[in-house]
Amino acid sequence: MRHASDRNGSARLSPAAPQRSTGLDAEKKALRAAQTERRARLARAAGPRAGEELRDGFLADVPLPPPGAVVSAFWPMGDEIDVRPLLERLDALGYRCSLPVTVGRGKPLVFRRWSPGLALVPGGFGTSVPPEDQPLATPDLLIVPLLAFDRQGYRLGYGGGFYDRTLEALRAAGRPHLAVGVGYAGQEVARVPHHEGDQRLDWVVTERDAFRAAGA
Repeated sequence: MRHASDRNGSARLSPAAPQRSTGLDAEKKALRAAQTERRARLARAAGPRAGEELRDGFLADVPLPPPGAVVSAFWPMGDEIDVRPLLERLDALGYRCSLPVTVGRGKPLVFRRWSPGLALVPGGFGTSVPPEDQPLATPDLLIVPLLAFDRQGYRLGYGGGFYDRTLEALRAAGRPHLAVGVGYAGQEVARVPHHEGDQRLDWVVTERDAFRAAGA
């Protein structure tokens, strides 16, 4: 049954700083490897219904902006949970949907408009994206993939930092309305390793439940 609940003037570094960074990077790398395998098992066990269950719970629990707002999700690849049923329903409800596009390492994502039936083209890092003739849009609601999440709203991504840079830039500009991570319930961990630059999610939704991140 689903439930919902309310992320000195010297430039020299001390020896401890790189050690902390190296330790955090190693911790993330190890968790990333373990969670990649775990998500594959979860995807096989959940089956195709997981995307529909995610859609239903998302629409029931997450406080959406009004229709007409821009929603960005992602085109699923590999073992990512299928957000296409949710995207199609949001489009039918009058939301302007978009998909993220990478424009270079170290840069935030941009977002191109998407609608059902649009032929996608290959994007960076194995993604599928709208073609270049589709208009750009700034999301009011950002739906984010992940490998792991915790109750504080921290997520473990794929290591490129694209969503952290994107959320930082959007929030500096007063957007988005919400950032919502989506995945399988079994991807939850007690604590996602993070540093102060990692951006927290507002909500997490899975095929089983939804919750507002602590302190969001």
